[in-house]
Amino acid sequence: MFTRLKSIFATSGGNSSADNDIRLNVYATVSPLPKPSFPHTLLGERDLSDPELHGHLEGFIGYTLSRGDGEMTHTRYHVMRHLQRVQHHVSLMLSSNALPEFARWACQANAIVFDDDGRICDPEGRVLIDSQGAGDPTAELTYPADALERKSRSEARLLADGIAVRGSLPPIIGEHEVQWRTADEVAGRVMALLAVSAFAEGIRDNDPLDLGQIRERLPAAFSYFSQAEQAFLQAATPDTHVVTQMGWRYESTAILAWAAGLWPELPSPGEICDVSGLTGHLLDASAHGLPPTHGLRPANEILDALDETIRWHWVIREAELGRREFPPNVIPGVIRERHHALNWLVGFERADWDDVTTPT
Repeated sequence: MFTRLKSIFATSGGNSSADNDIRLNVYATVSPLPKPSFPHTLLGERDLSDPELHGHLEGFIGYTLSRGDGEMTHTRYHVMRHLQRVQHHVSLMLSSNALPEFARWACQANAIVFDDDGRICDPEGRVLIDSQGAGDPTAELTYPADALERKSRSEARLLADGIAVRGSLPPIIGEHEVQWRTADEVAGRVMALLAVSAFAEGIRDNDPLDLGQIRERLPAAFSYFSQAEQAFLQAATPDTHVVTQMGWRYESTAILAWAAGLWPELPSPGEICDVSGLTGHLLDASAHGLPPTHGLRPANEILDALDETIRWHWVIREAELGRREFPPNVIPGVIRERHHALNWLVGFERADWDDVTTPT
């Protein structure tokens, strides 16, 4: 490994202080950042508290997507996803003799590396994407150990249900990569979702609620509505498709209430939530404002649910494309809502509720 690292990185240009000094930029997704144990000169370090880092990462994503012919390859896509999860950017100078220790540290930090020749590399120095868009087919993006273990467990559970998923589907984020919403944010989102779900249900059943009734029962919700939700509640004649979409929000309500410890358990993917029980419980709990929470459930429980949900969602999309049969033990609307809600909860793409995407 040392020979490969030295041959890859030692040719980098830049303003190094000696012939065998190498300047590297490291983009790590985990927090806290492991402390480097190898000799180096720190040139700069910043995390998400620096308001300029987000813009820098957006620019780096643009650079990544513009290399070569710009075609969205598997590697390019996952480098982009990595950059969206970055929490630390470190610039440092080190001797080529320190490269083996650097590689071990970069793996622990779940990092990709950018050198002065415009190459994006994995921790071992293999080129993921160079300045012309080419790369080494043996290069690999790293993933945290807990994310890899979670992926294996999800695949095993689905296989036990007779559902095989593509092994190349990547892991989701690890526990030390997540930028969690706060418990109060989640409780507020639960109240907002409950309100729009009930409003949609009333329209569907030709027994609409007025906003005064909702404000009386769920006053805290009004501080947490998204722009799309506000438009829906204020529309003179809501679009039928939007009414249906908002009616499914009970499922988002249920999984976020579960994540915040406000609801005891989730049904299987083949069952809808207990709407009556959920609504009654949350109305009782929120009689004086936001329902009280004591923090989110353990991270591993929530991430297990997200990882399995994403793989179920992939199965559904494959079935919709005619590539496999629809599984009999899953309700697509339940999975879609869970995926949306959990992606919001873990800060996927740092998106607000209306802008959350659910790629598989």
